[in-house]
Formats: sequence, C-alpha cells, structure tokens
Amino acid sequence: MDFDNTQNLYIEGDNLDVLKVLRETYLGKVKMIYIDPPYNTGNDFVYNDNFAQGKSDFEQNSGLFDEDGNQTIDPMQRNAESNGRFHTDWLNMIYPRLKVARDLLSPDGSIYISMDDHEIMNLKKICAEIFGEQNFIACIVWQKKYAATNDSKGYSTTHDYILIYAKNIEHFERNLLPRTDEQNAPYKYDDGDGKGFWRSDNILVKSFSPSGVYPIINPNTGFEYLPPEGSCWRASQDTMKRWLAENRIYFGKDGKGAPQLKRYLNEVQQGRVPLTWWPFEEVGHNDAANKEVCALFGRKTPFDTPKPTSLISQMLRISSHTDSIILYFFSGSATTAHAILQLNAEDGGYRKFIMVQLPELTDEKSEAYKAGYKNICEIGKERIRRAGKKIKEENAGKEGIEKLDTGFRVLKLDSSNMEDVYYTPQEFSIQDMFADNIKSDRTSEDLLFQVMLNLGIELSANIETRQIAGKHVHFVDDNYLIACFDTDVNESTITEIARLKPVYFVMRDASAANDNVIDNFEQIFRHYSPGTTCRIL
Repeated sequence: MDFDNTQNLYIEGDNLDVLKVLRETYLGKVKMIYIDPPYNTGNDFVYNDNFAQGKSDFEQNSGLFDEDGNQTIDPMQRNAESNGRFHTDWLNMIYPRLKVARDLLSPDGSIYISMDDHEIMNLKKICAEIFGEQNFIACIVWQKKYAATNDSKGYSTTHDYILIYAKNIEHFERNLLPRTDEQNAPYKYDDGDGKGFWRSDNILVKSFSPSGVYPIINPNTGFEYLPPEGSCWRASQDTMKRWLAENRIYFGKDGKGAPQLKRYLNEVQQGRVPLTWWPFEEVGHNDAANKEVCALFGRKTPFDTPKPTSLISQMLRISSHTDSIILYFFSGSATTAHAILQLNAEDGGYRKFIMVQLPELTDEKSEAYKAGYKNICEIGKERIRRAGKKIKEENAGKEGIEKLDTGFRVLKLDSSNMEDVYYTPQEFSIQDMFADNIKSDRTSEDLLFQVMLNLGIELSANIETRQIAGKHVHFVDDNYLIACFDTDVNESTITEIARLKPVYFVMRDASAANDNVIDNFEQIFRHYSPGTTCRIL
C-alpha cells in the first residue's frame, strides 16, 4: 500500500529470524519496542524454537508433522501445563527474541512488554539479565477489565502488567503526559495582564525559618497579617515585596482578605508524571479494544484480547518522539500500527512502524476465515488499511492530514536469494562455471532488498525504478544506491549509471551482456565515478 513512498513496514515471518535480519540495518535506531507476546496460558504460542536444529528437522523430530508434511498436533495445544518443560519452553521462545531486540534499541530507547501473572516473574528475571537490573523503569498495572468475572475460581483477575526497561537508564528520556482538564480546572482566574490563568495557593510553608516571619500589609485595607505561631511565609521579605509589586499576591475577591499566592498555569510543570497504575477510564480496557476492532471490520475477529489503541498511545506519548521508529514484533491485530497512525494525526508527527507477524492460519470455522482472511497477517494488514482510511476521513480538513503516511510496505521473509551450490572435485564440470548463482524464482525486487540489508539501508528507503539504455534500473534514496539486475547489460548502460555518481552500484554477474562488460566494468567507474563502491552478485 503506497509501496514507493511509505516509511512503514509490515514483515511476514518468524519474528526471531526477522529480528536477526534487521539487526545490522536497524542497529541502535529503534526508539521504542512494544510487544504483547503469548502469555503461556498453555495454548497460545506456535513459535518454533529448537535452535540446535533446522526448522524442517525440528518439525519432523517434534512430531508436529508427519512424513508428508501433514500437521499431527493441534498448534494451539503445543505447550500444555502437563508438559514438564512448560515454563522452559516459553522462556526459550522469548529469551532470544529479547536478546536480539535489545540491539535494535537506540541508546535512549525502551521496551514495553505486556504480560499477565503466568510468566511475569520469569519475564522480569530474563529482562534483568538481558537489559540489566539497573535499566528497569517500571512495572505498570493496567486495569484491563471494568467488571469482575463472576465464574472465576478464587479471585477475578482484572489487570495485566506492562514491564518497561531502558536500553540505558542514563540516556533514557520519558515525556510527560498531557495535563488533564481536572488538573487545569482550578486555574480559572485571569487578570488580563498577559500572565495567563492562575489559581490561589497557600502562602505558608511547613518548614520554619525566622526570615519568613514578618507582617504582610493588605494595600487595600492597611491590615497587617502575620503567619500563625510556629509557621512562616514561603518567601523572604524582599521576595514578598517583589511579589506584591508584581501583583502576585491575592487578597480575596473583594480585596479585603488574607494574602494568598497567585500560581500561574504557565509556570507549573506542563504535563504530568506517568503513574504505574493505569485505570481503564484513562487507557481503555479489553472490551473496548474488541469493539474497536469489530467497528473497523463489521464483524468479530479471532483476537480474544486485543489491546485498545488508547493503551498503546499512552506508551507512545511517554517514550517516543514525533519522528521515532517503533517496532512491534508480535503484531497480531496491528493495534500498535493503528495507534501510531492515530497519534501522528493528532500531533502532526511522522513516527514510523515496523510490524512483524508470523502468518498463523485462522480457524476454518471462524468468521475471519469465512470472510477471506486465511491467516493473521491478512487481518493485521487489512486493519491498518481501514484504520488509515478512517483516520483521514475523521480528520478531513485538518492542516497537513493529506500528508499523513497511512501506507505500509509489505515484505515476506524468505531464504537467501543465492543458490546453495556444493561440488566435490569429481562432480564439478566446466558448465558449472557459467551457472547462475541466483535462484531462478527470485525477482529483481528480491535481490534489491537483499542488497539494501547488506549495505545497511533501511527497508523503508525511497525506491524508484527508471529506464536507462533500455534496462530497468533501481534508485534507492536518489543516487545513494543504484542497482540493475536485468540481463544483457552492456557498456552503454554501465557508463550512463557511472555518470550519475552513485555511492553504491550493484549488478548481477549474469547481467553482463558479455565478458567484455565485466572486464570494462571497473575501468568505466574509475573514469566517471571513482568514489562509487561497486559490487557484483
């Protein structure tokens, strides 16, 4: 969706593999990570994590699939509590993902992790090991339900946790949350002197100082006021004289009362410090989240406990800037993407998201499957499309809304584009020297994104394709990278590209029209663009 211009990414694939692929390119660039991983309730995670074996070997050895590739075990029942490795399996799943994710965080970045009582203690121990105990910021208690569950055994659980760690606590910066109307309500007086709204405040202080004991004279009545015995005014006599001259002392509506201090709204902290208790009245609850998703789709989706966008927005306000990259690698219903688009519309920001999701199949009996959504990724992507459309419609006429980036570039993780060729001396023949080293089913776009990752270019970089001497040539971030993967590329094409003086130029070995092109390749660039780094796949 708006593939060429958007800065947002939606990546399909196992998130551990995706994080490893992203690590070099996005090293230290992600301001905030939020994840809502499986809670290990016994039936809620399907991630393959036997690191000593390849995926196919693991699937065969685990008994999940038969020899024909047919699934033999319900994927939603893979980690039952009867499993002796119940907690270990979950820890083995989450640990490596957090380990790699830490590398992606910027020095002032932070990670937010939703969790319930099942694994919160283990999660905190893992985070302390990976991020360091000193980088613990807070454990938020979120009121996820507004009513008790009457059929609960024991206590009715109405909360979840959100664990927060910084990459480096010394560099961590948290934003203040917006002041509420309730906080601003007392500031209702305005003298019309340009100082703004104010409220009256106590002019006494609890800590005693002899310098704070002196008479204050009401200029309207001449009456002298002394602080009660054992207390004192909050300022020295010289400061009080200045406040009186500046009209900062209030003597009541009729001007005949005891002195009070005028506390101006523009002089107090312009925001509020986040608390560790997030009630549903402030950030929403699960039921509101379900209604939010249903309102977009017009039907129930397979997500039992989606998070409300207001909850994610709270996190974004605290821990992101208007230009931050936000990563969410258990994307699910793509709530975070929705919240980012909404917040960007509100404050004019241009935060960018990277969503990562394993394409888990939807239940064939579900309404989502019947509606044509065969896997979770299809639902997540459709939500982003609908949310973006809705946000633009609701903000029609707002300045700059037409520039709001509601698109996203969809990428799918696959194996390497390069052929796996292994020959013994006896098997090697002269024909093998001319074999293409690129897999036959790979497109030029596949090759381009591999090159971008290899060169550390963000996957959201602007891409433009032009014709040069009859060949399709890709331009990434203007002339930063120029790549051509067409066949029969001759010296004319190479020369025209060299004259553009790119930072990098990449082509396929099999692209050259003949051996002379390869022979003259470096000489052409040495002549026209000696500063270009040239590579051949």
